[in-house]
Amino acid sequence: MKQPIRTAICALSLLFAAGCASVPRDPAARAEFKANDDPLEPLNRRIFAFNLAADRVVIKPLAEEYRRRLAQPARDAIRHFLDNLSEPDVLANCILQGRPKSAATAGGRFVVNSTVGLAGLFDVAAVWKLPRQQGDFGQTLWSWGVAEGPYLVIPVFGPKSPRDGIGQGVDVFFDPFIYIFRDVYIPSGFKAGRLVLDGVDQRERNLESLDALERESIDYYASLRSLYRQTRAAELRGGNPSATLPAPDFYEDPGR
Repeated sequence: MKQPIRTAICALSLLFAAGCASVPRDPAARAEFKANDDPLEPLNRRIFAFNLAADRVVIKPLAEEYRRRLAQPARDAIRHFLDNLSEPDVLANCILQGRPKSAATAGGRFVVNSTVGLAGLFDVAAVWKLPRQQGDFGQTLWSWGVAEGPYLVIPVFGPKSPRDGIGQGVDVFFDPFIYIFRDVYIPSGFKAGRLVLDGVDQRERNLESLDALERESIDYYASLRSLYRQTRAAELRGGNPSATLPAPDFYEDPGR
C-alpha cells in the first residue's frame, strides 16, 4: 500500500523539479524539446540505465524462470486471477468517469469470474460477452482534463507521468482487498505479492517484443518513450494497446 504512494510523491517531486529545467534557445532544439515533453531527459536516462541493469540482472531472469516453470495455461490463469482482483478499481474509476455501461460490465465481470470463474482463474465473463474494461485514476484525471505533465522514468517502475503517478497512489484506496486483509495484518504483504507477481507476469509476456525493440532501436530510450506514450494513449481512450507493446505499469516496462 505504501509503495504506490511513494511513487506518486516521487512523481510530484520530479514534476516540481521539471519546472526548473531550461528550455533550449535554438528554435529546432526548442521544438524537439516541446515535442518530447522530456525536460528531465538527462536524469531520466540515468534512471533508465539503472532500470535496464536491474532488468538484465533480476527482472528478466525472473520472467524467464517463470516461463520455464509454468506452462502457458497456468500463466494465463494467474493473469486472469490478477486482472480479476483489479476489477473493483476499474469499476470505481468507470463510475468517476461517467461511464455507467463500462462500470456495469466491470462489476458483472467481477461477480462472474469470482464465482463461476473460480476466484478469477478463468475468464468466464469474456465468454459471456463481458469484455475487460480499462479504468484507473490516472485515466480518470485525464477525463477530468488534468494535464499529463512531463515524461518521467521512475526507478524500477519505469515510465510514468506525474498524473499517472498520482493516479496510482489514489487507486490504492479503491482496492477493497486492502481493507479486507487489514484485520489479519497482511495488507502490505498481500499488495507487494500481487505487485511483484503482476510485474513478473507482464515482463514474461513482453520478453520477445522488448528484445526485438532493443535490437532494432538506434536509441532504445527514445523508442520506449514513444511506445509508452502510444500505449498509454490507447488505454486512456479505452482501447486495447497492441499485444507487442509493453504496458505502462510496474515491471512490465522497468525502464526497458
